[in-house]
Amino acid sequence: MKKLYYASFFYAILGLLAGISYREITKHSDFTGDTILVALHTHILVLGFLFFLITLILGKLFQVHEAKSFNVWYIVYNLGLVITIGAMATRGMLQINGTDISFLPHIAGLGHTILGAGFVWLLILLGKRVK
Repeated sequence: MKKLYYASFFYAILGLLAGISYREITKHSDFTGDTILVALHTHILVLGFLFFLITLILGKLFQVHEAKSFNVWYIVYNLGLVITIGAMATRGMLQINGTDISFLPHIAGLGHTILGAGFVWLLILLGKRVK
């Protein structure tokens, strides 16, 4: 269960840093347009910090962390989140510089798909513990 706490703590710090970075980078670059960096802060805080905090509570209440495939789920979910965050951050920085790479939204979509699979997987693990 400690790794759920550490993951939540890590993503809380990362989410706060993403918010500060967005503000400072756009201010320093005199950027006034639209960028995906606006959503990065929220994605990290909700899909990382809050999600792992809730999972920690579920672990305490239902021992979901004791399921056989929980460790694999943990790796897969974090992988999906890191892919999503990395693609969003890269695309946002490129948008500030006035460029873009056409396949970055697809990579972010892949990360979101992995996250969706992680949600379903966690619900299955939880369903086995609730019975």
